[in-house]
Amino acid sequence: MEEIRMDAARASQRSGQLVIVRGGGDIATGTIYFLRRAGYPVLVLETEFPSAIRRYVAFSEAVYDGMSEIEGMKCRLAKNFEEACRIMEDGDVAMMVDAECEILRTVHPWALVDGILAKKNLGTNRKMAPKTIALGPGFCAGEDVDLVIETKRGHNLGRIIEWGSAAANTGIPGIIGGYGKERVIHSPASGILKNRRRIGDIVAEGEEIARIVCSDGSMVSVKASLTGLLRGLIRDGYPVTEGFKIADIDPRKEEYKNCFTISDKARCIAGGVLAGLLYLEARRQA
Repeated sequence: MEEIRMDAARASQRSGQLVIVRGGGDIATGTIYFLRRAGYPVLVLETEFPSAIRRYVAFSEAVYDGMSEIEGMKCRLAKNFEEACRIMEDGDVAMMVDAECEILRTVHPWALVDGILAKKNLGTNRKMAPKTIALGPGFCAGEDVDLVIETKRGHNLGRIIEWGSAAANTGIPGIIGGYGKERVIHSPASGILKNRRRIGDIVAEGEEIARIVCSDGSMVSVKASLTGLLRGLIRDGYPVTEGFKIADIDPRKEEYKNCFTISDKARCIAGGVLAGLLYLEARRQA
């Protein structure tokens, strides 16, 4: 009960400080979760067809299902800003389909966070809000945005960068259980994905986890790259191109609960975002 009262107090203090977050994937979801728990009203802007791999911990799934709940927090899809305001007033996270940030023509947020993690800037700039933060490479702090948060695993993960850029994208996933690039599976062909296994399943190396139905009617098998826990798998029926990232395997078979909770990496980055916003707020008041 005390925790709920504290959340309510923070909400009243921050009720006028709208934070817009571009992107609702699993890494951005950690930031969204932290911001909402800290009392900020949060509006997430997503694409029409999100492609999150770790779908069970990505608020972006609300685009398809109307609502996504992660660790007790709800994100609800809104048709317009008025509906989004009602959702936020109810204490939930609001989401709208608005990849181009058209809403900024009429809505002026307190802060904006780019959590798309496209490894390049898809249009975010400092004019979008009084406080702007971007996650990962593709942005220059002090030019494109006010702050950049490091997203590369290692000693600097979550570090606030005030001048310059995050580490360049290597294209190699972080090492987990001794495996790096082997953990990630890319589509062997273009077509429609048809899943054969589910997130949370234990799969063996070489086992079929999905099929790609090609435009000519043929099917291409997608096989597990190693033995472990199927931690992420793109949504069934999603149209993919050859080379598209579609699955993620965790070799630590005992980490089943991790499929349904925000990752350590996402939480660390979220902490950097929250600290960054407080820093920007204090700097403006100084």
